Amino acid sequence: MRRYLPKSTEELLHWYERYISPLTLLIAFTLDTLAFKRVDVLLSNLLLFSYLALAAASIVLYHLIQSGRLRGKFFLNILPLMPLGMQFGFGGLFSGFVILYSQSAAYATSWIFVVLLAVLLIGNERFRKLYTGFVFQASILFATLLSFLIFFLPVVTGKIGTTVFLVSEAIAVGVMILFVRGFGFLAPEVYRPTRWTLLKSTASIFLIFNVLYFTNAIPPLPLALKQAGVYHKVVRINGEYHLQAEPLKWYQRYLQYNTVFHKAPGETVYVFTSVFAPTRLSTTVTHEWQRYHPILDEWLEVSDVSFPIQGGRDGGYRGYTLQDVTVPGDWRVNVRTEDGRLIGRVSFRIEDVVTRATTTEEIR
Repeated sequence: MRRYLPKSTEELLHWYERYISPLTLLIAFTLDTLAFKRVDVLLSNLLLFSYLALAAASIVLYHLIQSGRLRGKFFLNILPLMPLGMQFGFGGLFSGFVILYSQSAAYATSWIFVVLLAVLLIGNERFRKLYTGFVFQASILFATLLSFLIFFLPVVTGKIGTTVFLVSEAIAVGVMILFVRGFGFLAPEVYRPTRWTLLKSTASIFLIFNVLYFTNAIPPLPLALKQAGVYHKVVRINGEYHLQAEPLKWYQRYLQYNTVFHKAPGETVYVFTSVFAPTRLSTTVTHEWQRYHPILDEWLEVSDVSFPIQGGRDGGYRGYTLQDVTVPGDWRVNVRTEDGRLIGRVSFRIEDVVTRATTTEEIR
């Protein structure tokens, strides 16, 4: 048991470091879980802006105090808090991104990016010592700025696609240049020795984001597949969709694997989806029907049907497509954006039966 009070803020943080780091992560993640219900909610974006501002301000203040440009007892006392401020800001950003991007991730293609964000979130607790180096600080700031703008700009403009992504990158680069130039003016003795290392680091991050985007590894935020499934009948009545589905065990509803569609002669196969989009966004989605050819060992496209969606509905914009002529075997329907990016996928196996399967009605 300690019999004296800490002599400084730094000593206090050293005493309780093992508790403070997990606590900051827990607080940030709790705030994000409560706030990030929709990508276009004002509170969500204000919170992300606040995290960015806190991280950027902590970086600048840390080096101004460390270099002696800001002097006085007050600044010396708050100096140990600056890495903690960066940790909290970046932790909040990473946890928010994990929540938002995982909502939109088609794990067949986008799992890499979501896992990368999750690793950064978990590793953020261990980054406190690294948060004293300007190159590391600025590199993480640039990565979070890119992650934020590539979904925030579509929310603001109501448009998605490669052009919007490239504009988002251009804005992120412009903001980063202004930040670094401003920092270089305020603390040139810190900036000058690190500028070439920082340039290489940020250029690498920029390249990684482009590779991830053009290989479809970045989820197509702000679009998100809220509901999807294969059904025996879909009918719209008074604005509601009445779906006839085969009964599933409780765990199959959550795992969504090994779905079997028992198809009787003359039956039609329906695939229903609900795609969330922000209020101002109108776009087109495509249902790409494919069947697996076991001899060729590849997926063959059977048809693709596109239809417009309008953003704003909490549960997503509902729509369905159908196939009258099908053969037994493995099938899947890819839900894609207008430029071909994968939003989600419905996989199922068709088995021919003599009599119609028993179904239950769902209303969406």
